[in-house]
Amino acid sequence: MITSIQGTLAAATPLHAIVELNGLGYEVNIPVTTAEKLPAPGAMVKLHTHVIYREDAQTLYGFATPAERDFFRLMIEHVTGIGPKSALTIMSKLSLPLLEGAIRAGDIATLAKCPGIGKKTAERLVVELKTKVGGTGLAGAMSSADGGESSAAPADTRQRDAVSALVALGYKAADADQSVRRAALALGADATTEKLIKKALGG
Repeated sequence: MITSIQGTLAAATPLHAIVELNGLGYEVNIPVTTAEKLPAPGAMVKLHTHVIYREDAQTLYGFATPAERDFFRLMIEHVTGIGPKSALTIMSKLSLPLLEGAIRAGDIATLAKCPGIGKKTAERLVVELKTKVGGTGLAGAMSSADGGESSAAPADTRQRDAVSALVALGYKAADADQSVRRAALALGADATTEKLIKKALGG
C-alpha cells in the first residue's frame, strides 16, 4: 500500500496533481480542499495517499493530511453508494472539520447540499460514520463569549468555531466553510477564531 508520495509538484488543477519522483510523474486525484493548500508548481509537496487497484487501472488519491485520507477511506469502505468519485466530491465541497461536525450532529441538510449527494446518501453518511469520526461537532463548536481565545487551540477547532459563528450570522454552512478556508490560507495556521471571522467577513 502506498500511503504517501513526496516529490516535485509538476502541475495541478482543482482535482488533480502531477507529482514527479525519481523520473516518474504520478497523477494524483485530489479534492479541491487539498488543491487549495498546494504550493506553486516546482516546489516540493507531500500528499497522503490511498490507492485503488482494479483489473485495468491503478488510481492514486491524495490528501493534504492523514486525517483527510482516513476520512476518505471511511466513506468508500463503510458507506453504501459512496465511491471514490463521490467521496472526492463531498470533500471538495466541505472541509474535514465541517464534515465531521455535520455527521456527529446529524446535520443531513448540510451534507445533502454536496453535489450528487441526496438526502438518502446523507442519511447513510450519518448512520454509518457517526461513531467513527472525531471532532466535537458543529453544533458544539461556538467560540468563547469573551473573545479572548488563544491561538493555542488546534487549527481545526478554530476554523470550526469560525464557521459556526458565520452560520449563526446567517451564512449557509458550505459558504461559511469556504470563506473560512480562504481566510485560513491567507492568515496562516496561527490565526485566532476572531481573526478568521473578520477576514472571512471581508475585514
